[in-house]
Amino acid sequence: MNIRRQLELTLSDALAAAGAPQGAPAMVAQTANPQYGDYQANGVMPAAKKLKCSPRDLAEKVLAEANLTGLADDVQIAGPGFINVTLANSWLARQLTDEARRSAQVGPGRFAPPADNPQIVVIDYSSPNLAKEMHVGHLRSTVIGDALARTLHFLGHNVIRQNHVGDWGTQFGMLTAYMQEHTEDDASSRPELTDLEEFYRHAKQRFDSDPTFADKARGFVVRLQSGDETTLRILNRFRTISLAHCQRVYDALGVTLTPDDIRGESSYDQDLSRIIQELDKKGLLTESKGAKCVFLDDFTNKDGQITPFIVQKSDGGYLYSTTDLAAIRYRIGMLGAQRLLYVTGAEQTLHFQQLFAVARKAGFAPQHVSLEHVAFGMMLGHDRRRFRTRQGGTVKLMDLLTEAVDKAYELVSAKSPHLPDADRREIARVVGIGAVKYADLSQNRTSDYVFSWDKMLSLEGNTAPYMQYAYARIRSIFRKGEVDPGDVQAPGDAAIGQPAERTLAVKLLQLQETLDSVAEDCLPNILCNHLYDLAGAFMGFYETCPVLKAHGAARSLRLFLCDLTARTIWQGLNLLGIETIEQM
Repeated sequence: MNIRRQLELTLSDALAAAGAPQGAPAMVAQTANPQYGDYQANGVMPAAKKLKCSPRDLAEKVLAEANLTGLADDVQIAGPGFINVTLANSWLARQLTDEARRSAQVGPGRFAPPADNPQIVVIDYSSPNLAKEMHVGHLRSTVIGDALARTLHFLGHNVIRQNHVGDWGTQFGMLTAYMQEHTEDDASSRPELTDLEEFYRHAKQRFDSDPTFADKARGFVVRLQSGDETTLRILNRFRTISLAHCQRVYDALGVTLTPDDIRGESSYDQDLSRIIQELDKKGLLTESKGAKCVFLDDFTNKDGQITPFIVQKSDGGYLYSTTDLAAIRYRIGMLGAQRLLYVTGAEQTLHFQQLFAVARKAGFAPQHVSLEHVAFGMMLGHDRRRFRTRQGGTVKLMDLLTEAVDKAYELVSAKSPHLPDADRREIARVVGIGAVKYADLSQNRTSDYVFSWDKMLSLEGNTAPYMQYAYARIRSIFRKGEVDPGDVQAPGDAAIGQPAERTLAVKLLQLQETLDSVAEDCLPNILCNHLYDLAGAFMGFYETCPVLKAHGAARSLRLFLCDLTARTIWQGLNLLGIETIEQM
């Protein structure tokens, strides 16, 4: 039940019946203050302005046309023409019963109705460079993309994950050239790649200091792109070892990416020449300094010059732009994508604007397919610069996760020294990994944020430990009362009597519209904020409404609200890729 959408449809229809211009929206939103009801419609005033009439008079006509019987027990006109809606307590009780019935069908999680219009959604996220180990720069793409994939799947969409790994280009020419120089006929003398970082560093030093080697490396790029078997065998050694590193990070991080989701740039090799040919046939190619480019008038800089979209270098090599065009064509033509999401840093905004524009012009992406760049800001250190080690180096992602678990273990050991060590270590793993992910996901992805161990591991505020503790605390009520959550019965149409019960009920029923907003706007922080508000509503309820000491229908209702709140927090955190713990 998406309450906001239901009210939007009902009041928009009433607005049209009252004489508003065709398509005028009711503009329904949750109220910030409960004293003004649960929802507020703000669309009367802009509609009245177009009609040149009194907003309050138009609001009166809207209420005369709107049928909210049973759904709302109080509808008021406020201020110049706001319409405030207070949901009926009996309706809330029925909806909660329906929610409980649905959630029982899918185990510990909540049930979401299938999407009205399920889509095939392809999500491009994580995308590590296989020449090196994953670092903190890959964290945001990985956790944001995974949260979106989980949420869209939960809402009934067919989600296809694509890990578009970098296994192509100049750096791989450099690495394969360096490997070849150190490879003799005797396979046993080949250098081991157990430390990719060290091997990469030596190859890069050679590339930067030796122009002859640099030219040779560029030649190897062309050999790779032309399908030379010997060069490809060397490349595959890097791929195998690098992908094993990546999977260990994914397993530790608890994301849903698997080896089956990997599709590297190299997989589009056979299509790259055809991309160039088709762009040429469309009259989109222009040669500039030997390179083949697409010039579009929409991308003119402040000097009046068009920024070119280069698709082939003067030496015949291809670029990210070429493989990205091939990927779009594959995802739409072969996977049937109706919506394409690219979860990458905001610094790539121009690239994706050009990519999407060229894909449209070339006919690779029809207008009915949505192309979206899900951009995000940077993770910053306390100095508000890009997050790095104290020595100024890049922080490996696995090292960051290990440190998070270690810090969480210190915290758990200090607060619960009586727990067995194995239990403390498991709690530390769940809390530490969850803290890192939630700290990222709770931020508006478009903003930079400052990384802080103290803040993310705090049991206060909008953090993973706070949410995990809220879940564990609710479950402890059932242990204390020796009540099996499976025995809790829905209260039927029992009236919700106390204000705190009502506040909690409304917040529980707003999960669906929250998830719909996350899916539409690709903003996981909307879900984090909702869960935090839900936990706050529960604390208010628990402080004013005794649960285990209550009797009869009141006790049943309150145990039911406790159980449904725990289920909702579990499901919300699960959609963010964060585990919960029964005891903390």
